[in-house]
Formats: sequence, structure tokens, C-alpha cells
Amino acid sequence: MVELQSKITSVDPVWDQIRSDAEKAVADEPLIGGFVHATILHHASIEKALSYRVAAKLASNEMSMMVVREVVEQAYADDPTLVQAARADLVAIFERDPACHRLLQPILYFKGYQAIQAYRVGHYLWTQGKFDLAYFFQMRISEIFGVDIHPAARIGKGIMIDHAHSIVIGETAVVGDNVSMLHSVTLGGTGKEEEDRHPKIGDGVLIGAGAKVLGNITIGHCSRIAAGSVVLEAVPPCKTVAGIPARIVGEAGCDQPSISMNHMLGPWED
Repeated sequence: MVELQSKITSVDPVWDQIRSDAEKAVADEPLIGGFVHATILHHASIEKALSYRVAAKLASNEMSMMVVREVVEQAYADDPTLVQAARADLVAIFERDPACHRLLQPILYFKGYQAIQAYRVGHYLWTQGKFDLAYFFQMRISEIFGVDIHPAARIGKGIMIDHAHSIVIGETAVVGDNVSMLHSVTLGGTGKEEEDRHPKIGDGVLIGAGAKVLGNITIGHCSRIAAGSVVLEAVPPCKTVAGIPARIVGEAGCDQPSISMNHMLGPWED
């Protein structure tokens, strides 16, 4: 029985699908074969592929790819929830982004996905008291992806950051599970406060492009923030807010705004 169990290969349908997507991509476009093999097909698991991808993006003359990869792999070994969150983020993008047709795409091409995985390692380092290394990760994420997330910020799983240009998330911000946001979103402070000073975003929230949420305020679960809004006051759950400054203009319109990705104001709204 022990010998039989040792021969049983664990099943990982997500990783199997990613590898299948990669093989088809190489068959369809041989010119990217080296890139796809190095990033996906040379690896035995999704965490190995992610450690390679994150290291390849963050490496610089100041810290080699080998060193960055060792840091990422150690983080994954110490905290399996990092990879669990990475899987949830991957599925979230595949389900919510109409431009994502294969599970392979976010790992290879989508900087929002890559940036959030790099942030997750930086946050792990922060929680371990490795502050300078965490700051290094933050710096490189900002330089490479145009995404500036303080490593102390707390972000849940199932996150989709679409386009991911000019995202700013401050030190004491908290983002719940299954949140979707578009480009140019800021979760920031309102001045020079040094304590808890950034927004708390509930589960299932949809944040439109260019929205600014400022101060230690709570955005209730399953709410919507319209594109271009400036939110300065707390938002109740399941509401839609819009404007500068933002005000409640109606209900959220569905149970899970972050999944439906519907940014249009309904007929009941101003």
C-alpha cells in the first residue's frame, strides 16, 4: 500500500491547464517557445513558475534573479497561503476579464497579476520583520509595473487589478477578498497622519478607473465606486457612489459587483 501511494501523482487541474495552454501557445507561435518554456514548461508546479516569473521581473543590477528567486521560494515554502491567493487571483482574472482567454495569460503578460504576486511576497517579508527587503520589493514593483503598494498593506485573495497602471495603495490600507479595481485607483491618506490613515475596502467591492478613496474610511462589502470618483466618507454595504466628492447614487445593482464588473449606472441612479 505504501509503495502504491508513493506512485500516485497529485492532481492539479489549474497547473495542468496552464501547461496545456503553454504547449498550445508554443505550437501556435514557435518564436515565443524559449520564453514559454523558461517561464512555464520547465517547471513542475505553479509556485515554481511564479517564483521564476516574479524573480525575472524584479531582478536588477542591484539584486540578481537568483537571489530574488530564493527569497520568493522561501516565502512560498514558509507560507502556503501565498500560493493559494495566487491561484484565487488567477481564477478571478480569468472569470472577470473579457480579455483573458487562457489561464496562461496573467502569468506571462498581465502586469496587474504579476504585481500583486510580487506584493504578496513583499508583505510576507514585512510580517517577518525584513523591512528593508520588503521596501526593495516595493521599489522594484513600482519601477517595473507602475504599481505602488506599501508592503504593510493587507490585501485579500481573488483580486483583479485590470490594466494596473498607476495603482497606489497605502501602508494601513486593507482590501478584502474578491475585490476588482481598474487603473489609476488610489487608496490613500488625507494628510500627514502617522497612524491608521488609509481606507478599508470590504469584500466584493468594484472600484472604477481613476477612483480615489482617501482616509481611514470603510467601504462596505459589495459596493461600487464609479470611475473618477473621490470618496472621502464611509460607504454602506451594497451601494453605488459616484462624483467629486462621491455620494450615494443608488444600490449596487447585484450581489457581487466585483464579479459582474458592471460599471454602468442603473436607471434608478442619477
